[in-house]
Amino acid sequence: MRLSEYTNREFDLLIIGGGITGAGILREGARLGLRCLLVERKDFAWGTSSRSSKLVHGGLRYLKEGRLGLTLASVQEREQLLAEGAGLIDPLGFLLATYEGDKGGRWLMEAGLTVYDLLALQWSHRHYGPQDFRMLAPHLTAVGLKGGFRYGDAQTDDARLVLRVIQEAVADGGAALNYVSAQSLIRDENGQVSGAVVRDELSGEMAVISAKVVINATGVWADRLRADMGGEPRIRPLRGSHLIFPQWRFPVAQAVGFMHPLDGRPVFIIPWEGVTLVGTTDVDHQADLDAEPGISAEEVAYLMAAIESQFPGLNIILDDAISSFAGVRPVIDTGKDDPSQESRDHVVWQESGLLTVTGGKLTTFRLIALDALKAARHLLPEMPEPDAETPALNPVYVALPGGEYLDERTRRRLLGRYGAQAAQLVAAAHPGELEPIPGTAALWAELRWAARAEAVAHLDDLLLRRVRLGLLLPQGGASLLPRIRAVCKAELGWDDGRWRAEESAYRELIRCCYSLPERAAIPDWRGMARKAEPVNDSWRWKWAGVLGGTAVLLLAGWLARRRKGVKGSCRVV
Repeated sequence: MRLSEYTNREFDLLIIGGGITGAGILREGARLGLRCLLVERKDFAWGTSSRSSKLVHGGLRYLKEGRLGLTLASVQEREQLLAEGAGLIDPLGFLLATYEGDKGGRWLMEAGLTVYDLLALQWSHRHYGPQDFRMLAPHLTAVGLKGGFRYGDAQTDDARLVLRVIQEAVADGGAALNYVSAQSLIRDENGQVSGAVVRDELSGEMAVISAKVVINATGVWADRLRADMGGEPRIRPLRGSHLIFPQWRFPVAQAVGFMHPLDGRPVFIIPWEGVTLVGTTDVDHQADLDAEPGISAEEVAYLMAAIESQFPGLNIILDDAISSFAGVRPVIDTGKDDPSQESRDHVVWQESGLLTVTGGKLTTFRLIALDALKAARHLLPEMPEPDAETPALNPVYVALPGGEYLDERTRRRLLGRYGAQAAQLVAAAHPGELEPIPGTAALWAELRWAARAEAVAHLDDLLLRRVRLGLLLPQGGASLLPRIRAVCKAELGWDDGRWRAEESAYRELIRCCYSLPERAAIPDWRGMARKAEPVNDSWRWKWAGVLGGTAVLLLAGWLARRRKGVKGSCRVV
């Protein structure tokens, strides 16, 4: 269903932006029975929401910075998502090493992790001596190692999370269109925003969409719509980039976190979908926001220096990398010299009827959506009160066909990623398509289903966001393109010429934006690692220790009374 189906209808909510923020607002609005339409200029999750570190986490770094409210909200949402999204949101163990010269000592880190666990009403962390810690992370450098901690967090497939939230919103009566852009805003006689002129980027069709509330959820592009209302720029686009290695070459059984030796920023080594992610950077993004972002040569050197400093025995080289990816975060600009010191909190601004929602974390998308609806309530007086006790993700009660072809792990994965549509996906599979795609946990049937039912308009939609082959396989899975064509071309309705054009564009996209830059341009990362001085980050832990000592007594009893199970608080920060 494309744009013409919606031109003569008035909506309660017109949501502009199809990342996790827009998807969450669509989901909560549809749940309340509002007439909701979401439009996305490119593909669903094209921007930041498919380019994260894949973590659903409480934000230990925010606790270290003394931001207790954000951490509390995040750990509560993490626990709820873990309970509701098995197969899509899964537990992830984290390791934090301690070394000689770290000031403050073990007890300060213990205090911070204790508070982190208590906020989630759990006890996941444990301290290990150096020998036992090396058993957990055998390739980590042993020089000066005093031991470390293990604690629990979670991870997801970020693009599939966006798609499942949208899917559930549509099942509840919402509507979502990708490749539809907002060209300009419409105002009523009082100067208040009352809709938008939109354009179908695939057909060129234009339409006027009327709505009681227009929500700007365009992330790093938020200032463009705000400029229509005379708003001053407020967004500071920050790029975060990652390197991806095959897990056999960079083996980690759980995530490892440490401070970069050059600047003290946190770096994570994360096992995900059979590969190992290394990230992330945090630099001002000066390039065109409409262009596909890619990792810079300097960022490659920065991440390789981090690997060299902590995993020297693995002798990781540039040729070991499968791929890279970069995303641009919408951070509120407060003028700080260090981009990492800018706040990651979400904000809601109202300007002449335009409601802008930006910033925030993947983990707290539901809280952000509830905050947006609260802000819109004065324009929707008949809107029911949102229920903070409702699930973020619908329970899935479907039996999967497939018999002996699907083991329990695969069933869990399909139910998590596709929700109520998982049974249809399996039923649509052709012979041999319930087998995994080589080098991945994904099934060939997932490609067929995405091509048939998930609004794929371009090959990169299919291979970078629906099924993540473009990240997980060398050259974006180029060696599999003949079989992918056999599975998907007819489902997509493309002729031979269209397929050739899409394949050519996809190969070029992988080359320019998902591969490493020219080797000659990449600085000497080994030299950077050798010259780096150890960075002491203990003052943050000391702050957390002081915070922990005062907060534990105040919070433990309050949390126990406030929360029952994992669905207690829906606090907005």
